[in-house]
Amino acid sequence: MFKRVTQTSVVTLLLSLSLAWAGEKKLMHCFVFTPVESATQAEWQAFFKATDELPKQIPGLHRVWYGKLLKPLAIFTTDAETRKKLAAGEKQATGPVQRLMREWGVCMEFEDEAALKVYADHPAHREWEKVYFKVRQPGTTTFDIVGQ
Repeated sequence: MFKRVTQTSVVTLLLSLSLAWAGEKKLMHCFVFTPVESATQAEWQAFFKATDELPKQIPGLHRVWYGKLLKPLAIFTTDAETRKKLAAGEKQATGPVQRLMREWGVCMEFEDEAALKVYADHPAHREWEKVYFKVRQPGTTTFDIVGQ
């Protein structure tokens, strides 16, 4: 009546499940940020709670992940004049450089690009930003991955 579960059958099941999720066709919206050093534990807890609630409030937002990056990400920026030179195709340009260390990240799985647009203008997103802005310094590094 009951089939014996072997290690092989468990591994086979796990591999099958992972293949079912491989090559997701959804959109992953990710951003990394530099935390505010003076943010309190209560402000962080409010951020975690508010972030956890977003999928319940915004249509098309399925999941969220957040946390401290395993290794900080260094982002280098320069002044507007140097950016213009580089954008114009110059291979090298001289100018002031600033290094920003991004230490935290958030990724959000959306159904598609339309759902990301809903999120951007949604009242729950604006309320979430009030909590988020208390734990991060101004500016983020954002990227979107479109599933193939």
